[in-house]
Amino acid sequence: MSSPQHLAAHSLPRHALTRLAQDWLAEDTPGLDPAGAVSAARSVCGFSSKIEVECGSAEEGREAAGAGADVVMLDNLQPQELHAAARTLKDQFPALLIEASGGVTPENLALYFSPHVDVVSLGCITQGCPVADFSLKIQKSGGDSKLLISNQTCKQ
Repeated sequence: MSSPQHLAAHSLPRHALTRLAQDWLAEDTPGLDPAGAVSAARSVCGFSSKIEVECGSAEEGREAAGAGADVVMLDNLQPQELHAAARTLKDQFPALLIEASGGVTPENLALYFSPHVDVVSLGCITQGCPVADFSLKIQKSGGDSKLLISNQTCKQ
């Protein structure tokens, strides 16, 4: 019988396995071991895939890195706490990439820069943007095929 980690890894497409958000795992798969999930993802990913784990502390980051994560996203940490956690993780795992995320804005971006932080994410780039409907729906209605694109109807 397959373990929960093994089942979770195989139920997702390979490209989706490159990023494992710990909050998502905890909510959708109670009892799932994040370290086991990283190992399971690694077992089905291609050699060029990167596995990223979202972590809320240095301890969670250490667990993810120890399990083989390529990138640890330190999420929602204050800059001082972030820098201490990033330094600790880089000391233990020099090849690990560290991403800072959560609460970063253009105004406070510089506070997140550090020799131990490789990537800084800004959610404000996409938050609050107008939504565009890019769905494609093909319907057959009364023998008349229609192509519906973004709420506009085009006769074919």
